[in-house]
Amino acid sequence: MFEIDGSQKSGSGTILRLAVAVSAITQQPLHITSIRRRRPQPGLKRQHLESVLTAAKLCNATVEGARLGSEELYFTPGPIEGGNVEAVIETAGSIPMLFLASLPICVYAKNPVTLHVAKGGTDTLHAPTINYLKFVLLPTLCKLGVNAEITVQKYGYYPKGLGEATMTVKPALLKAFEFERFGSLKSVKGLSVCTFLSDRQVAKRQADAALNFLAKNSYQPNNNNIQVLNDQSNPYQKGSSIVLWAETDTDVLVGADALGELGATSESVGEKAAKKLVLELNTRSTVDLFLADMLIPFIALSSGRSVFYTRALSEHLETNIWLMETMLNSVFSIEKVNNLYRIEKT
Repeated sequence: MFEIDGSQKSGSGTILRLAVAVSAITQQPLHITSIRRRRPQPGLKRQHLESVLTAAKLCNATVEGARLGSEELYFTPGPIEGGNVEAVIETAGSIPMLFLASLPICVYAKNPVTLHVAKGGTDTLHAPTINYLKFVLLPTLCKLGVNAEITVQKYGYYPKGLGEATMTVKPALLKAFEFERFGSLKSVKGLSVCTFLSDRQVAKRQADAALNFLAKNSYQPNNNNIQVLNDQSNPYQKGSSIVLWAETDTDVLVGADALGELGATSESVGEKAAKKLVLELNTRSTVDLFLADMLIPFIALSSGRSVFYTRALSEHLETNIWLMETMLNSVFSIEKVNNLYRIEKT
């Protein structure tokens, strides 16, 4: 049985999500304590609880301690069959985070998985936007052999949520991921979304501001293209977001996103995303800061040597490496090379 102390490293919900996923994949029972101990409100919140319950559905697990506020959990997995799975968050809790928790398990299912999540947040604080997963994470994971797609039925924002999305995943064998050269920039693309804010041209203003900032910083390839989506899927919750991604001639894909917030102009939201992307482009990282920690479990589960460069060691990156080394006996090395960190799994 895996014994995991959830207060280690970041002490965040990520430890819970990844520990449950590894338990399901390896078919080894898990006992995790001090769940989210370092957070202001420790224990399982609604979105963490739904992640555990969804994982249990995916692998026919028995679970003890799966209740709101619980800081201790026993998870005993069964076979990962696949099929159709439904999840309901009931708050503005992050749908992307639930997808991140479930995706590794889905890859190891016997049959394809269709995971439908309702009444959650597609674009919320302290989590990647749904379109970052769709246009940055999944295309990158495709290079490791993952075959997955995300479809958004309804966008959802804080505080009501009410978003809805579906992830479909085909079983796959994970392979090594080697990105050591940044190469030359080919294109910058993006998607700017607003929900029931088209009268104020929010999505267009976000996109224009992002393009202007990129141009001012000499990133203006001929095929720059940020699509504008004036969404009307959720009449109960207005909001906006923007995601940008850059591709190079060595197949490197780095991204950045930003979320509309009360008191923030559309222009500041677009510029915020562009600033984050420019930082990645200036440092020539082969994996952006926010994608780096998301890749770790897939790299750890894959066979062979994987390597990439990122511009900083985030707390989540260090935590995920620690957890994969603890649970899977993976061997990672971290080396500072000029202004980047070289992450390698041998």
